[in-house]
Amino acid sequence: MSTEHGLFGAKGTGDTSGYGGLVRKSHNELSAERPYGGYFDEMVDELERAYPEFNDDIERVVLDRGELTLHVKADRLFHVAQVLRDNPALRFEMCLGVNGVHYLADTDRELHCVYPLLSLTHNRRVRLEVSVPDSNPHVPSLVELWAGNNWHERETFDMFGIIFDGHPGLTRILMPDDWIGHPQRKDYPLGGIPVEYKGATVPPPSERRSYR
Repeated sequence: MSTEHGLFGAKGTGDTSGYGGLVRKSHNELSAERPYGGYFDEMVDELERAYPEFNDDIERVVLDRGELTLHVKADRLFHVAQVLRDNPALRFEMCLGVNGVHYLADTDRELHCVYPLLSLTHNRRVRLEVSVPDSNPHVPSLVELWAGNNWHERETFDMFGIIFDGHPGLTRILMPDDWIGHPQRKDYPLGGIPVEYKGATVPPPSERRSYR
């Protein structure tokens, strides 16, 4: 059990801004036990046959809200993804990008990358997830496998500071090249720019309300 402070999703406070004063309890995810149900068991069986290192390189399997997520060791991500794409019994031809997540309380695993995969051949879905420390945020690039990940990895680098090793041109895509920091990290200051109108000034978001 962990406690999250100042995040969206807490209920009963009347605060809809998400800027502060929010406290929510969250449960640590545990590895799911078989049977997973649906096509998930068959899919994992196929992956285990095609990838003998499955038990060593897959840290845990999480089944939540009807979605199956394979938590992969960061340095093995490329190899697992390649098997999922190329094996005829799996054939996940499409990666729908990469989503960055920042968990402040997940010590030495603060930064997460989530990859939703889709098999057009078999009409199946699965997610890959890797975790890295913010002190060494390196993840293998998957652009070689799915070219469409190019801009998604650049955005995740820009917003979260995750470095995708092997990316053909890892530069910022939203913020200026000389911008300091990564705006979607949860420890990034809200900041904001005061807006001036005739006879009035609107302060930046972090100064508009107090939650103390």
